[in-house]
Amino acid sequence: MIDSCANNKKIALYPGSFDPITNGHLDVLERASRMFDMVVIAVSNNSEKNSFLTTEQRVDLIKGATKNMENVKVDSFSGLTVEYARQIGAKFLIRGLRTMTDFEYEFQLCQTNQVLAAEIDTVFLSTKPENNFISSSMVKELSKYQADISKLVPENVVEYLKNIKQKGFN
Repeated sequence: MIDSCANNKKIALYPGSFDPITNGHLDVLERASRMFDMVVIAVSNNSEKNSFLTTEQRVDLIKGATKNMENVKVDSFSGLTVEYARQIGAKFLIRGLRTMTDFEYEFQLCQTNQVLAAEIDTVFLSTKPENNFISSSMVKELSKYQADISKLVPENVVEYLKNIKQKGFN
């Protein structure tokens, strides 16, 4: 659990499934970390979703990928994103955009969140062009067939996925 002891800090929440975290996610996170005093990247624990990695595995991989980002904290949560944002004192939600399809979905989500929590603003950050095509779904598919994913995800994720593949997990 993240402690929100400093009420005067600009705290942003970057929620998502991060199944697994990609270089596109890190691109958005790095830029958000320059904009806010603290960014909490939090894995949404959605039991309805058929996840590739467990919540704990995703949290550990994100911690490894962000270990040098001093103002980034890693956590997980269940339930409504805006409720978790309130719990940690976040006044901003970070959402990454790759395509117009992302924008349409994220805009709808933003509008819903504004109805639920008008005090929390959404900040959209588009990925750099070299990361626009990267998705967690693509990484999972490529990993399944032992393709080189080293340009798509952080090194700790590459190694982790190689290791679980060698142990016979899908």
